[in-house]
Amino acid sequence: MRAKYLQIAADLTNKIKHKQYVVGDFLPSEPALSELYNVSRETIRKALNELLDAGIIQKIKGKGSVVINAARIAFPISNIESFDELNKQKQMNAATKILELKDAQMPFIIRKHLSLTETAATYVARLRSINHEPIVVDEDYILKKYVPDISLEQAKSSLYHYFEHDLGIEIDYASKTITVEPASKDVMEQLHLTDTNLVVVVRSLTYLKDTSFFQYTISQHRPDKFKFVDFAHRKAKNGGLIL
Repeated sequence: MRAKYLQIAADLTNKIKHKQYVVGDFLPSEPALSELYNVSRETIRKALNELLDAGIIQKIKGKGSVVINAARIAFPISNIESFDELNKQKQMNAATKILELKDAQMPFIIRKHLSLTETAATYVARLRSINHEPIVVDEDYILKKYVPDISLEQAKSSLYHYFEHDLGIEIDYASKTITVEPASKDVMEQLHLTDTNLVVVVRSLTYLKDTSFFQYTISQHRPDKFKFVDFAHRKAKNGGLIL
């Protein structure tokens, strides 16, 4: 059974999804939610933090938790999560369609930038949908040096589960860049773009525990469905945190 705070977070998310609370509404106060769900305020805080991390609410000091644009999906930028993991975490009713799976070479710009000597890769292109609505086109180049073969079934489910649990690969970190760029005709059709020809492009270079380069990913997101949520701290000149 899921932890109580996760059950509460799921229930509140469902209420927001079904318009019991709409964008701009404040959720009931922590004491009111504590009484409603018959749990401690600490449990309510943990549940609300789940919604905060998912980009569903924003906490405003002295006022409470306000519902923000939940139609946009908050994609992780500061950490590494697979689409399958994100789907399970957020219960997004997601689906994956394989657009292409083939042997390839790592793109020239990456080969040159990283001075790669081994460049044979597997190319996987996948269309991601949520509630039957296309939102992301993912393109991955995975070095064959580490993953010699990828089956259609593995590409359709979770590649990271295959890499980490079946092959024992230790994925550690990634560098990411975010840009807004014109979409190709194919991507516009795949994402059902009609009002704009622009997409949010997230490019990722993923590395292993031993700092070896492993994977290059290009994710093209529908701009009306993309949301980047992160937390930043300003640091003092001596390296300490400014309070």
